Amino acid sequence: MPKIKDITRESWILGAFPEWGTWLNEEIDETVVDKNTFAMWWIGCTGVWFKTENNTNIAIDLWFGNGKRTQKKKEMDPFHQMRNMTGGRMTQPNLRAAPIVFDPFAVTHVDAVLSTHYHNDHIDPFFAAAVLENISEEVPFIGPQESVNKWLGYGVPASRCVVVKPGDVIKVKDTEIHVVDSFDRTCLVTADEDIRGVLPDNMDEKAVNYVIKMPAGTVYHSGDSHYSVQFKKHGNDYPDIDVAFGSFGENPIGNQDKMTSIDLLRMAEALDCKVLIPLHYDVWTNFKADPKEIAMLYEAKKYALQYKFKPFIWDVGGKFVWPVDKDKREYHYRRGFEDAFTDEPNVPFKSIL
Repeated sequence: MPKIKDITRESWILGAFPEWGTWLNEEIDETVVDKNTFAMWWIGCTGVWFKTENNTNIAIDLWFGNGKRTQKKKEMDPFHQMRNMTGGRMTQPNLRAAPIVFDPFAVTHVDAVLSTHYHNDHIDPFFAAAVLENISEEVPFIGPQESVNKWLGYGVPASRCVVVKPGDVIKVKDTEIHVVDSFDRTCLVTADEDIRGVLPDNMDEKAVNYVIKMPAGTVYHSGDSHYSVQFKKHGNDYPDIDVAFGSFGENPIGNQDKMTSIDLLRMAEALDCKVLIPLHYDVWTNFKADPKEIAMLYEAKKYALQYKFKPFIWDVGGKFVWPVDKDKREYHYRRGFEDAFTDEPNVPFKSIL
């Protein structure tokens, strides 16, 4: 039992943070993936951990930071992407709404670290530091040029960084990572200068999407892409997509940063995937959205449009196994007490509860 005289702010932080401790790290490390399946865990935002039947571990867009922590700063920085996008000045109230469920400093094994783009909630200095410190293998850091620039700025050795662009294919043990176009138009308005009237031509340096082809199936990770008719082109090019991730959120008035519920359904239809999983709606308080809106619209439209896919509503820290969970529609955390009545309950009499 802690004593008041020994308690400090620092002891509170170390005792309570990260909120899940190493629980999820241990689950991932200890999971043995069955043949003809792959496992995924949602780490938060668009961060996902993949594990294959051959113990290939790939981490995409892991991030362990936070948003606003004080109200003292009243305006966004000049040329902040949200200020560029909206013309607004007031500091956006984007507080982190989801817990940190993975301890980056307890990482024991990963075969590749990927980033879809260089915005701060899709790339992480803490995880980079832990990978370099904890893992003896030469783990590659894979992303577009601007993500690599950020890793280099953190101090990741250039020899560990791999710059990718659409059309590239990277092999990581038993997994092929196909790099395709991003449609993250927020990246296009991320600039440190006045870009009014200037036609952007550097999307490939800023952001990419990934098609991850594992032995048991294929996942499409769209990063922070907005909706684009080009999703259909990706569906044509990769006709075997099993699971597709899309960034979902409730865009504030005057802002267009996340896909809406109907955008997500259109993306899934265009990609001809089997399962649609929305991400990102968990993390920012000012973009918080209800994914059951996607499920409701799906039910309203599935017969008329003959949808071949199903939406799946996940929770941060949750696990999804393909193809075992392909027909599930909603995640629930493990409820426990599977071993109830192993011992005689310690209660005064049987009918007390």
